[in-house]
Amino acid sequence: MRNGPAVRRRKLGGELRRQRELAGLTSLEAAHSVGWHQSKISRIETGSSGVKSSDVALLLDAYGVSDPELRALLGALCGAGTADAEGARRGWWYAYRNLLPPAYLDFISLESEASRLRTLETTVVPGLLQTPAYARAVTRAALNDPPPEQVEKLVRVRMARQSVLRGDSPLELCAVLDEAVLRHEVGGREVMAGQLRHLVETGSLRHVRLHVLPFSSSGHIGITGPFVIFSFPRIADLDVVVLDHLTSSLYLERKEDLRAYGAAFTTLRAHALSHENSLDFIAGINDGA
Repeated sequence: MRNGPAVRRRKLGGELRRQRELAGLTSLEAAHSVGWHQSKISRIETGSSGVKSSDVALLLDAYGVSDPELRALLGALCGAGTADAEGARRGWWYAYRNLLPPAYLDFISLESEASRLRTLETTVVPGLLQTPAYARAVTRAALNDPPPEQVEKLVRVRMARQSVLRGDSPLELCAVLDEAVLRHEVGGREVMAGQLRHLVETGSLRHVRLHVLPFSSSGHIGITGPFVIFSFPRIADLDVVVLDHLTSSLYLERKEDLRAYGAAFTTLRAHALSHENSLDFIAGINDGA
């Protein structure tokens, strides 16, 4: 169990080591090719030290890695969203770096490069599925009535995050929602009605699957609390589980953790309503059923 940056450093280092070995280079040869000391390669590959995105690009050039998707993914793992000033790609969230805590920036950067996201939510609608009005109400409640300008900036970030659900290669999202998420009137009846309509509309997207876990469901193991499982294109070893707490996020990366949470999600989904029945269920709540 680690914090986000530590997980990313280890995963990035492991993948860079794999790419070096695929290129047929020893760590000493790799170091000579980029003009570094061998110890720097070792620290990067073990995740014991951070690495600038420009250095990652230099290593990938030395290893002959030209795949733009892989380079973008590894750039995200080194924190390209808060990149150094040497020209590395910055994520859209860079403009908000002074507003958002590092853990949130880290979460957003992973989210932007993931190919699939599985999530269990027990209290609120997932951020990627929230309306502006709902996000505004959640933000006010979570931060104990902050200044209006801060709320609006955070809502803009929440809405910008949802861009991962659009485009040519959108994020594949599968969410299991406890019925309580749909029953709790966040922001009042009108705000919640709009949110429920939005869930039904977004649920019609081919890459979004919603599953409601009704109160009547047996075998409910959601008492473990909400969690997110990120999966990445082509590199299964980069998968990670994220658990949110009041003041921090914890990242679980061990294979046994991934298996346990993957199995838990599969069980929850099996006990939940089908996607089609879930959309009907949500619409029925909105209609007063």
